[in-house]
Amino acid sequence: MTTLPMTVREDGLPARVTIYEVGPRDGLQNEAALVPTEVKAEFVTRLVAAGLPTVEATSFVHPRWVPQLADAGDLLGLLGDRLGEAARDLPVLVPNDRGLDRALELGCRHVAIFGSATETFARKNLNRSLDEQFAMFEPTVRRARDAGLEVRAYLSMCFGDPWEGAVPVEQVVAAGTRLMDLGASQLSLGDTIGVGTAGHVGALVAAFGAAGLGLDRLAMHFHDTYGQALANTYAALRAGITTYDASAGGLGGCPYAESATGNLATEDLVWMLDGLGVEHEVDLDALVDTSRWMAGHLGRPSPSAVVRARS
Repeated sequence: MTTLPMTVREDGLPARVTIYEVGPRDGLQNEAALVPTEVKAEFVTRLVAAGLPTVEATSFVHPRWVPQLADAGDLLGLLGDRLGEAARDLPVLVPNDRGLDRALELGCRHVAIFGSATETFARKNLNRSLDEQFAMFEPTVRRARDAGLEVRAYLSMCFGDPWEGAVPVEQVVAAGTRLMDLGASQLSLGDTIGVGTAGHVGALVAAFGAAGLGLDRLAMHFHDTYGQALANTYAALRAGITTYDASAGGLGGCPYAESATGNLATEDLVWMLDGLGVEHEVDLDALVDTSRWMAGHLGRPSPSAVVRARS
Protein backbone atom coordinates (compact mmCIF):
# COMPACT_ATOMS: atom_id res chain seq x y z
CA MET A 1 0.00 0.00 0.00
CA THR A 2 1.34 3.45 -0.94
CA THR A 3 1.88 5.85 1.93
CA LEU A 4 0.60 9.34 1.20
CA PRO A 5 1.69 11.99 0.72
CA MET A 6 4.78 11.02 -1.25
CA THR A 7 7.86 12.71 0.19
CA VAL A 8 9.88 14.94 -2.14
CA ARG A 9 12.67 16.80 -0.39
CA GLU A 10 13.59 20.30 -1.53
CA ASP A 11 16.95 21.94 -1.15
CA GLY A 12 17.03 24.94 1.17
CA LEU A 13 14.29 23.83 3.56
CA PRO A 14 14.88 23.15 7.28
CA ALA A 15 15.37 19.49 8.13
CA ARG A 16 13.13 19.80 11.18
CA VAL A 17 10.54 22.23 12.55
CA THR A 18 8.70 22.69 15.83
CA ILE A 19 4.92 22.88 15.84
CA TYR A 20 3.57 25.09 18.63
CA GLU A 21 0.02 23.86 19.21
CA VAL A 22 -2.40 26.65 20.17
CA GLY A 23 -5.74 24.85 19.82
CA PRO A 24 -6.67 24.59 23.51
CA ARG A 25 -6.09 28.32 24.05
CA ASP A 26 -6.32 30.28 20.81
CA GLY A 27 -8.54 27.65 19.24
CA LEU A 28 -11.17 27.47 21.96
CA GLN A 29 -11.15 31.07 23.23
CA ASN A 30 -13.63 32.24 20.61
CA GLU A 31 -16.18 29.46 21.08
CA ALA A 32 -19.62 30.76 22.02
CA ALA A 33 -20.63 27.68 24.03
CA LEU A 34 -18.54 26.82 27.07
CA VAL A 35 -16.46 23.68 26.61
CA PRO A 36 -16.38 21.59 29.82
CA THR A 37 -13.07 21.64 31.67
CA GLU A 38 -12.83 17.85 31.52
CA VAL A 39 -13.14 17.97 27.72
CA LYS A 40 -10.38 20.57 27.52
CA ALA A 41 -8.13 18.42 29.70
CA GLU A 42 -8.74 15.42 27.47
CA PHE A 43 -8.05 17.58 24.39
CA VAL A 44 -4.66 18.70 25.75
CA THR A 45 -3.79 15.17 26.85
CA ARG A 46 -4.59 13.76 23.41
CA LEU A 47 -2.52 16.45 21.68
CA VAL A 48 0.48 15.70 23.89
CA ALA A 49 0.06 11.97 23.20
CA ALA A 50 0.00 12.72 19.44
CA GLY A 51 3.58 13.96 19.75
CA LEU A 52 3.10 17.71 19.73
CA PRO A 53 6.13 19.03 21.64
CA THR A 54 4.48 22.25 22.85
CA VAL A 55 0.78 22.61 23.66
CA GLU A 56 -0.45 25.97 24.92
CA ALA A 57 -3.05 25.07 27.54
CA THR A 58 -4.98 28.21 28.48
CA SER A 59 -4.84 31.87 29.44
CA PHE A 60 -5.15 33.73 32.73
CA VAL A 61 -7.25 36.48 31.20
CA HIS A 62 -10.15 38.10 33.05
CA PRO A 63 -13.26 35.91 32.53
CA ARG A 64 -15.30 38.97 31.57
CA TRP A 65 -13.20 39.31 28.42
CA VAL A 66 -12.79 35.63 27.52
CA PRO A 67 -15.40 33.57 29.40
CA GLN A 68 -14.33 30.37 27.65
CA LEU A 69 -11.02 30.39 29.57
CA ALA A 70 -12.39 31.23 33.02
CA ASP A 71 -11.55 27.70 34.18
CA ALA A 72 -7.78 28.07 33.66
CA GLY A 73 -6.84 27.14 37.21
CA ASP A 74 -9.14 24.12 37.33
CA LEU A 75 -7.87 22.97 33.93
CA LEU A 76 -4.25 23.07 35.01
CA GLY A 77 -5.17 21.10 38.11
CA LEU A 78 -6.72 18.36 35.98
CA LEU A 79 -3.73 18.38 33.65
CA GLY A 80 -1.43 17.98 36.62
CA ASP A 81 -3.34 14.83 37.57
CA ARG A 82 -3.10 13.50 34.01
CA LEU A 83 0.39 14.57 32.94
CA GLY A 84 2.21 14.96 36.23
CA GLU A 85 5.24 17.25 36.32
CA ALA A 86 5.06 17.76 32.54
CA ALA A 87 1.90 19.84 32.99
CA ARG A 88 4.01 22.64 34.46
CA ASP A 89 5.76 23.07 31.09
CA LEU A 90 2.54 23.68 29.16
CA PRO A 91 2.59 27.37 28.11
CA VAL A 92 -0.10 29.71 29.43
CA LEU A 93 -0.91 33.24 28.27
CA VAL A 94 -0.60 35.95 30.92
CA PRO A 95 -1.97 39.35 29.87
CA ASN A 96 -0.52 41.25 32.84
CA ASP A 97 0.98 40.97 36.33
CA ARG A 98 -2.22 39.53 37.79
CA GLY A 99 -2.17 36.75 35.25
CA LEU A 100 1.47 36.07 36.04
CA ASP A 101 0.64 35.87 39.75
CA ARG A 102 -1.78 33.03 39.02
CA ALA A 103 0.69 31.25 36.76
CA LEU A 104 3.39 31.43 39.46
CA GLU A 105 0.98 30.19 42.14
CA LEU A 106 0.24 27.11 40.02
CA GLY A 107 3.90 26.40 39.26
CA CYS A 108 3.83 27.17 35.52
CA ARG A 109 7.24 27.30 33.87
CA HIS A 110 6.35 28.79 30.48
CA VAL A 111 4.26 31.92 29.91
CA ALA A 112 3.40 34.15 26.96
CA ILE A 113 2.43 37.79 26.54
CA PHE A 114 0.34 39.19 23.70
CA GLY A 115 1.20 42.55 22.13
CA SER A 116 0.08 44.52 19.10
CA ALA A 117 1.89 45.99 16.12
CA THR A 118 -0.82 48.62 15.65
CA GLU A 119 -2.25 51.48 17.70
CA THR A 120 -5.92 50.63 17.22
CA PHE A 121 -5.66 46.97 18.15
CA ALA A 122 -3.51 47.81 21.18
CA ARG A 123 -6.29 50.07 22.44
CA LYS A 124 -9.07 47.59 21.68
CA ASN A 125 -7.28 44.50 23.00
CA LEU A 126 -5.11 45.91 25.79
CA ASN A 127 -6.70 49.26 26.61
CA ARG A 128 -3.26 50.78 26.06
CA SER A 129 -1.61 52.79 23.32
CA LEU A 130 1.01 51.16 21.10
CA ASP A 131 3.77 52.68 23.25
CA GLU A 132 2.04 52.12 26.59
CA GLN A 133 1.77 48.38 26.08
CA PHE A 134 5.53 47.95 26.49
CA ALA A 135 5.50 49.67 29.88
CA MET A 136 2.67 47.32 30.91
CA PHE A 137 4.56 44.21 29.81
CA GLU A 138 7.96 45.18 31.24
CA PRO A 139 7.37 44.20 34.90
CA THR A 140 5.52 41.03 33.87
CA VAL A 141 8.39 39.81 31.69
CA ARG A 142 11.03 40.86 34.24
CA ARG A 143 9.28 39.04 37.10
CA ALA A 144 8.75 35.95 34.97
CA ARG A 145 12.41 35.81 33.93
CA ASP A 146 13.57 36.45 37.48
CA ALA A 147 11.46 33.46 38.54
CA GLY A 148 13.17 31.31 35.90
CA LEU A 149 10.22 31.10 33.52
CA GLU A 150 10.42 30.89 29.75
CA VAL A 151 8.66 33.88 28.12
CA ARG A 152 7.19 33.95 24.64
CA ALA A 153 5.88 37.14 23.01
CA TYR A 154 3.03 37.18 20.51
CA LEU A 155 2.78 40.14 18.18
CA SER A 156 -0.60 40.55 16.50
CA MET A 157 -1.61 42.46 13.34
CA CYS A 158 1.77 41.93 11.69
CA PHE A 159 0.41 41.79 8.14
CA GLY A 160 -2.75 43.88 8.26
CA ASP A 161 -5.20 45.50 10.64
CA PRO A 162 -8.99 45.68 10.06
CA TRP A 163 -9.07 49.32 11.18
CA GLU A 164 -5.72 50.62 9.90
CA GLY A 165 -5.21 48.52 6.78
CA ALA A 166 -1.75 47.44 5.67
CA VAL A 167 0.84 47.60 8.46
CA PRO A 168 4.30 48.87 7.41
CA VAL A 169 7.03 46.26 7.78
CA GLU A 170 9.25 48.68 9.69
CA GLN A 171 6.45 49.30 12.21
CA VAL A 172 6.13 45.56 12.87
CA VAL A 173 9.88 45.16 13.27
CA ALA A 174 10.04 48.09 15.70
CA ALA A 175 7.24 46.66 17.87
CA GLY A 176 8.62 43.13 17.77
CA THR A 177 12.12 44.24 18.65
CA ARG A 178 10.81 46.18 21.65
CA LEU A 179 9.00 43.09 22.93
CA MET A 180 12.14 41.01 22.59
CA ASP A 181 14.22 43.69 24.30
CA LEU A 182 11.99 43.25 27.37
CA GLY A 183 13.43 39.75 27.77
CA ALA A 184 11.24 37.39 25.74
CA SER A 185 13.04 34.43 24.21
CA GLN A 186 10.76 33.91 21.20
CA LEU A 187 8.58 36.19 19.07
CA SER A 188 5.52 34.82 17.27
CA LEU A 189 4.48 37.00 14.33
CA GLY A 190 0.72 36.86 13.89
CA ASP A 191 -1.26 37.32 10.69
CA THR A 192 -4.29 37.93 12.89
CA ILE A 193 -6.82 38.55 10.11
CA GLY A 194 -5.19 36.30 7.52
CA VAL A 195 -4.34 38.89 4.87
CA GLY A 196 -0.64 38.07 4.44
CA THR A 197 0.83 36.72 1.22
CA ALA A 198 4.00 34.80 0.49
CA GLY A 199 6.04 37.78 -0.68
CA HIS A 200 4.99 39.78 2.37
CA VAL A 201 6.14 36.93 4.62
CA GLY A 202 9.56 36.85 3.00
CA ALA A 203 9.95 40.62 3.29
CA LEU A 204 9.00 40.64 6.98
CA VAL A 205 11.35 37.79 7.89
CA ALA A 206 14.19 39.48 6.00
CA ALA A 207 13.52 42.77 7.80
CA PHE A 208 13.75 41.11 11.21
CA GLY A 209 16.98 39.45 10.16
CA ALA A 210 18.39 42.80 9.05
CA ALA A 211 17.42 44.20 12.47
CA GLY A 212 19.59 41.56 14.13
CA LEU A 213 16.94 39.13 15.39
CA GLY A 214 17.98 35.56 14.65
CA LEU A 215 15.56 33.38 12.71
CA ASP A 216 15.74 30.80 15.50
CA ARG A 217 13.93 33.29 17.76
CA LEU A 218 11.03 33.86 15.36
CA ALA A 219 7.81 31.87 14.97
CA MET A 220 4.97 32.35 12.51
CA HIS A 221 1.25 32.35 13.35
CA PHE A 222 -0.95 32.27 10.26
CA HIS A 223 -4.72 32.47 9.88
CA ASP A 224 -6.44 31.07 6.80
CA THR A 225 -9.02 33.79 6.16
CA TYR A 226 -8.02 34.13 2.49
CA GLY A 227 -6.71 30.59 2.06
CA GLN A 228 -3.06 31.68 2.23
CA ALA A 229 -1.86 30.01 5.43
CA LEU A 230 -0.04 27.07 3.82
CA ALA A 231 1.44 29.23 1.05
CA ASN A 232 2.68 31.64 3.70
CA THR A 233 4.10 28.76 5.73
CA TYR A 234 5.98 27.51 2.68
CA ALA A 235 7.41 30.99 2.13
CA ALA A 236 8.52 31.10 5.78
CA LEU A 237 10.12 27.66 5.44
CA ARG A 238 12.06 28.92 2.42
CA ALA A 239 13.15 31.90 4.52
CA GLY A 240 14.46 29.60 7.28
CA ILE A 241 11.78 29.83 10.00
CA THR A 242 11.56 26.62 12.05
CA THR A 243 8.70 27.25 14.53
CA TYR A 244 5.04 27.38 13.46
CA ASP A 245 1.90 27.97 15.49
CA ALA A 246 -1.05 25.84 14.46
CA SER A 247 -4.41 24.77 15.87
CA ALA A 248 -5.71 21.22 15.81
CA GLY A 249 -8.66 21.01 13.46
CA GLY A 250 -8.22 24.63 12.39
CA LEU A 251 -10.03 25.91 15.47
CA GLY A 252 -9.89 29.53 16.48
CA GLY A 253 -10.04 33.16 15.62
CA CYS A 254 -9.64 36.29 17.66
CA PRO A 255 -12.36 37.63 19.98
CA TYR A 256 -11.15 41.20 19.41
CA ALA A 257 -11.00 41.09 15.59
CA GLU A 258 -14.22 39.90 13.96
CA SER A 259 -12.58 39.36 10.57
CA ALA A 260 -10.14 36.81 12.00
CA THR A 261 -11.18 33.29 11.07
CA GLY A 262 -9.57 29.95 11.84
CA ASN A 263 -5.94 29.31 12.53
CA LEU A 264 -3.77 27.21 10.25
CA ALA A 265 -4.93 23.64 10.92
CA THR A 266 -2.21 21.53 12.49
CA GLU A 267 -3.20 18.55 10.32
CA ASP A 268 -2.86 20.56 7.12
CA LEU A 269 0.55 21.78 8.21
CA VAL A 270 1.70 18.24 9.08
CA TRP A 271 0.51 16.93 5.71
CA MET A 272 2.53 19.56 3.86
CA LEU A 273 5.61 18.95 6.01
CA ASP A 274 5.35 15.21 5.37
CA GLY A 275 5.28 15.85 1.64
CA LEU A 276 8.35 18.05 1.90
CA GLY A 277 10.24 15.57 4.09
CA VAL A 278 10.51 18.04 6.97
CA GLU A 279 10.54 16.28 10.36
CA HIS A 280 8.05 17.36 13.05
CA GLU A 281 7.46 14.39 15.45
CA VAL A 282 3.65 14.48 15.20
CA ASP A 283 1.49 11.39 14.63
CA LEU A 284 -0.96 12.55 11.96
CA ASP A 285 -3.48 9.73 12.50
CA ALA A 286 -3.67 10.43 16.25
CA LEU A 287 -4.00 14.15 15.55
CA VAL A 288 -6.83 13.65 13.05
CA ASP A 289 -8.64 11.39 15.53
CA THR A 290 -8.28 14.08 18.20
CA SER A 291 -9.65 16.85 15.99
CA ARG A 292 -12.54 14.68 14.86
CA TRP A 293 -13.30 13.92 18.52
CA MET A 294 -13.23 17.63 19.44
CA ALA A 295 -15.41 18.53 16.47
CA GLY A 296 -17.97 16.11 17.85
CA HIS A 297 -17.97 17.94 21.18
CA LEU A 298 -18.34 21.29 19.41
CA GLY A 299 -21.17 20.00 17.25
CA ARG A 300 -19.77 20.92 13.86
CA PRO A 301 -17.33 19.55 11.27
CA SER A 302 -13.67 20.47 11.46
CA PRO A 303 -12.58 23.12 8.93
CA SER A 304 -9.28 21.26 8.39
CA ALA A 305 -8.97 19.93 4.83
CA VAL A 306 -6.98 16.92 6.01
CA VAL A 307 -9.51 16.04 8.72
CA ARG A 308 -12.34 16.26 6.16
CA ALA A 309 -10.41 14.14 3.66
CA ARG A 310 -9.76 11.45 6.25
CA SER A 311 -13.28 11.34 7.69
